[in-house]
Amino acid sequence: MRDTPKGGAGFSGAASSDGKPVSIGTVLTLLREEFPEVTISKIRFLEAEGLVEPKRTPSGYRKFTPADVERLAAVLRMQRDHYLPLKVIREHLDALERGEQVSLPAPAAPSRDLVEGVHDPGAERPTAARIGRAELLAAAEVDEAALADWESYGLIVPHADGGYDIEAVTVAKLVADLGRFGLEPRHLRAVKAAAEREAGLVEQVVAPLRRHRNPQTRAHAEATARELATLSVRLHAALVQSALRVRL
Repeated sequence: MRDTPKGGAGFSGAASSDGKPVSIGTVLTLLREEFPEVTISKIRFLEAEGLVEPKRTPSGYRKFTPADVERLAAVLRMQRDHYLPLKVIREHLDALERGEQVSLPAPAAPSRDLVEGVHDPGAERPTAARIGRAELLAAAEVDEAALADWESYGLIVPHADGGYDIEAVTVAKLVADLGRFGLEPRHLRAVKAAAEREAGLVEQVVAPLRRHRNPQTRAHAEATARELATLSVRLHAALVQSALRVRL
């Protein structure tokens, strides 16, 4: 088991009076004292990402040591206070385990909008990377007719200014690849509808975080949404494989 990085909140003494491993439910109770938004799904997600490695009983139940609880707290703290992606957090913890001296960026300060709960309608909000129609056609290696067809079925949706999110390139390439197997845009409407339903479920979870009084919790909503989206994609892939009885 990995060593616990220094600087934790002191969960080890509360985890178990005799130092024995505890269940995921107990871990959740301990962590929620400092991280009220944490869930069992979140803990499982961090395990799947390799950030914690609990032992398993013969019957398959997770058992977390005090060091595991401290490590989880360190991960959650770096997400909350520094908004670091999991890859960077993993590298930071691995460096600590090697005995290297590492430093974290200064805690991120909430924006004026988050602190005061207001927004100037005239101010420009930061937006994700956008590309134009010509760039999309070139990147996806498709013609205008194909793109227009995909748009007519709602598989790709431009913004009001005519631009596209960068994810549109991935969608376009996948739609084109599926087309080579005879799957037309009309066949993919069900996939689009399922994706929208999954997005709706994610939104139900993160909506309370966005309305939270704590500005850091509101800012953390986007990271939570990304993690839920990753879990949703994994579940979708597993269900498709199970339904087809194949290993992709």
